[in-house]
Amino acid sequence: MSHYANAWQAAISRVEGAAQRAQRSCDTVKVLAVSKTFGPAAVRAVYALGQRAFGENYVQETLEKRRALADLPDIEWHLIGPLQSNKARLAAETFDWVETIDGLKIAERLAAARPRDRGPLQVLVQVNASGEASKSGVAPDAVPALARDVHHLPGLTLRGIMGIPAPTADAGRQRQQFRMLRECFDACRAAGLAVDTLSMGMSADLEAAIAEGATEVRLGTAIFGARER
Repeated sequence: MSHYANAWQAAISRVEGAAQRAQRSCDTVKVLAVSKTFGPAAVRAVYALGQRAFGENYVQETLEKRRALADLPDIEWHLIGPLQSNKARLAAETFDWVETIDGLKIAERLAAARPRDRGPLQVLVQVNASGEASKSGVAPDAVPALARDVHHLPGLTLRGIMGIPAPTADAGRQRQQFRMLRECFDACRAAGLAVDTLSMGMSADLEAAIAEGATEVRLGTAIFGARER
């Protein structure tokens, strides 16, 4: 067993415990292992434990990892960092999921560039959960309209909503931000969109996120340890 085994199992146990306390089935919450800055050997080690979905911030870094791990074809690569328009073509070719759609223009570029032999690119609309001008994502009231537009693009499959609340020691404020993201998700469903993914919560706050309805939590430090730079 790799030296990641205990950390990965502890993370899975936290997720399962949070789901049980929320009276949810454990299999309703997916773990996305955030492997950004960690090399192919680390990804391979966590893959060997049973993890299949990995989150990355940078297109080029992921492309290099895909090449190094080409013998593991069932890895699922998620882009969870901001995407520049000039990287849309490469992202559409490299990733299985893009979780950071924050405008129609970038969605259209991804749709046009997605290789047809790869099947649809799975995408999430990113919501600015905190309302901070410095944060990526669309305003909550703009989510249904953008989601509808993305849903109609060929080459993409809209799966749901992603958001990153502002860090806070105020548990009430934390829950409020997660609740707002869940309301955006519910608004998409109410608009007739068949979304199934609410990606929110990280290593420090996964319990609150799951309590508010997260179906995917993005865990980096909890699995890989302190970030390599």
